[in-house]
Amino acid sequence: TTDGFRWQEVFQGADSVLLSDPSYTPDTQTMKHMYWSPDAETRRSRLFPFLWNVVAAEGQLYGNRKYGNKVNVANPYAISYPGYSELFTGSADWTLFSNARRENPHRNLLEYLNRRPDFRGRVAAFTSWDVFPYILNERRSGLVLNSGYDSLPASDSSTWERAFNRVQDSTLREYAHTRPDRLTFEAALDYAKKYHPRVLYLGLGQTDEYAHSGRYDLYLQQAGAVDQMLAELWHFVQTTEGYRNRTTFVITTDHGRGTRPAQWSSHHGLVEGASQTWMALLGPSIPAAGEQRQPGQVYTRQLAQTMAEILGTHFSHSSPVAGVMPGGRKQ
Repeated sequence: TTDGFRWQEVFQGADSVLLSDPSYTPDTQTMKHMYWSPDAETRRSRLFPFLWNVVAAEGQLYGNRKYGNKVNVANPYAISYPGYSELFTGSADWTLFSNARRENPHRNLLEYLNRRPDFRGRVAAFTSWDVFPYILNERRSGLVLNSGYDSLPASDSSTWERAFNRVQDSTLREYAHTRPDRLTFEAALDYAKKYHPRVLYLGLGQTDEYAHSGRYDLYLQQAGAVDQMLAELWHFVQTTEGYRNRTTFVITTDHGRGTRPAQWSSHHGLVEGASQTWMALLGPSIPAAGEQRQPGQVYTRQLAQTMAEILGTHFSHSSPVAGVMPGGRKQ
């Protein structure tokens, strides 16, 4: 996931209004040179080359509302904790209405998998935002979970981990509760190389932080960085025995943002467009159907069961879990 990234940029590329406004994009000329084209398909490919050259060719993308293909969160709040909880529990709990550090009462998919003998100890999560230990209920779930500015476990012989911790400790903390995504990614990638988990969640957060800061230029640049990280991770799995041609990527966000230019940096239940999201899937069990251009409606809560089905299992807990999303997998 990349936090709070709009479907508008995924499918249409950079917004000309926001790109031309110095209050959101101080260096308009440079940003236009990097991201602008009169053609929407060119704009989006410049922003997300991996998404549009690889995922669109070999997987599926949902959420281009130009064609009536809609993706939304089902919760009414359109903020992060409820969005991530819906994603991993398969249900929208209306009592989870804030980003407060409250331990999630619902069992999540990662926790469910980690308790199965065939997945135990092989499920891990690395996140930039430091609220995930509560969303995923770290104490109860027993997941391998590294969030925010958590240090990596390091012994005297753990050269890489000790170097990582030194870099992290000396990094400028631009946002107190969100570590730079590149650090989160490097920690996750190193873990994957060493321990080969069966399920790995990578939760990135800087797109949301830059949007809240009103910096459309940095929001776009960070989106490009996310695309690059996805490409690196895909290269790793496709060149690693055990992962090659056996790995599925599910890529999405926790909420949308305002549709109108004046509200693009905001999101909550009263902001028009904040519940609108998108998702992409890529892997050997995903039909290569590309950008979905038929009318339809998908909700974030459907992803938990969809991911469980991809892994060959069925997810359930005390609350009703939404069924799998349409499109499905190869039989």
